[in-house]
Amino acid sequence: MRPTSSGDSRPTAGPPASKAGDAGTAGSGRSSAAAEAGIVSPGHPPPAAIVLFALGGTISMTGQGSGVVARLTGRDLLGSVSGLDGIEIDVRDPAAVPSASLSFGDILDVVDAAGNAVLTGARGIVLTQGTDTLEETAFLVDSVWPLAAPFVLTGAMRNPTLPGADGPANLLAAIQVAASEAARGRGALVVLNDEIHAARYIRKAHSTSTATFASPDAGPVGHVVEQVPRFLAQILCRTPVTGFTRDALAAARIALYTVTFDDDGLLLDRVARTHHGLVVAGFGVGHVPAWLTPLLGELAAAMPVVLTSRTGAGPVLESTYGAVGSERDLLARGLINGAYYAY
Repeated sequence: MRPTSSGDSRPTAGPPASKAGDAGTAGSGRSSAAAEAGIVSPGHPPPAAIVLFALGGTISMTGQGSGVVARLTGRDLLGSVSGLDGIEIDVRDPAAVPSASLSFGDILDVVDAAGNAVLTGARGIVLTQGTDTLEETAFLVDSVWPLAAPFVLTGAMRNPTLPGADGPANLLAAIQVAASEAARGRGALVVLNDEIHAARYIRKAHSTSTATFASPDAGPVGHVVEQVPRFLAQILCRTPVTGFTRDALAAARIALYTVTFDDDGLLLDRVARTHHGLVVAGFGVGHVPAWLTPLLGELAAAMPVVLTSRTGAGPVLESTYGAVGSERDLLARGLINGAYYAY
């Protein structure tokens, strides 16, 4: 492994890159993506095979006494990983923050820089960050990533000061997946605990367990076995979301409302005056108390209101239940069926 580093998000040419295979080992030669596209000019070294973006999080946190904070750079993280000989890695450090403090803009900046890296020859992308919001950022990346090159997100549940820190193993597995030809064309992927998950289904299901990430509706799409990514299921790529601007995204205000037992709906009273859209996480297959339905109908007439389930798995139904407050009733009042997007 010969990592290079960069403090910004501009594509950085490194030494001649190796062509990484499924096993995470390599032979000599320039990046296959660049070669096929004719991007690399004769006499000019191609970019690294893998570009690593480090955004902080538990995987990079150290310290004593007053608690751990993000201090390790991407190069530091690679220094703790063995088994990467033969893979050229370009390191970028756009930020070092807890993932709770990441924004849409932060992630879209990484996606833009990653796209530029791939278009100039990189084979795959790895993003390390905190796990608190990894399910949201992975979903965002999967929604806008337009390229066949793998975009793999990973992190850690145990910081480097703890026995059994899982960061190095997760980072190794993520790089092996990003370098795998079998990972191409699968959209964004999340790799932790030697499991490979489709970004659109992943959820953080436990506050401390190293096996926290799960895909309740789909299960893992693959595993890393003896250093080799092995895929068990094919998830079709999503059509990337286009046509939005950064300014419009920053200005949009979308509320998430989780329905509770004996809910009085008081928090919904001002939503139409403060927000542009609403996601309702209802009971079970998409139900709410009967007395909330007139208010939700009024909101649906004023803005998009998407009906989901608070269960975390399974779909919202369409036509099974008929009582006031049921999915049939709410959809008839103009709410949009969120299908399998459970909260």
